[in-house]
Amino acid sequence: MRKTAITGAAILALSLMLSACSGAATDTTSSESTAPESSASETETGTDTEMMHEEHTGTFEGAGEHSVAGTVTVSGTEIVLEGYSSDEGPDLNIYLTNGNDEDAVAGGMQIDAVAYDEASQTFTFDAMDVSGYDTVVIYCDKVKAIFGSALLS
Repeated sequence: MRKTAITGAAILALSLMLSACSGAATDTTSSESTAPESSASETETGTDTEMMHEEHTGTFEGAGEHSVAGTVTVSGTEIVLEGYSSDEGPDLNIYLTNGNDEDAVAGGMQIDAVAYDEASQTFTFDAMDVSGYDTVVIYCDKVKAIFGSALLS
């Protein structure tokens, strides 16, 4: 009985690990975000609306031994990558952060999985104020490594 329980637990753990890795192969042309949704009780002022529609741009640079290139445009409802390329990674994700280190990623907002070999990618999300973020980071969650970042202006 005990051997059966241990075997069952091992099979369950293995299937959970494998299903977590399969999420990296999703279509990123129209992605949903883990960003918090706006509540219906919130009111938008003219200033809030302007901040959500303001666009910020940046150019990617690789980090350490990793190569990332291309440009990024961030607005209150989407992130657009153009001319994008990066080294291949097992679990690449795009984050909005304040800085380009591990602490910034931990305190940032994960947007979605990013394909290393698609030059044009668009990530859409519910309207939010992105003015509190100054960097877009490409991060491999599986190996806990920053592949590259783009400082927004």
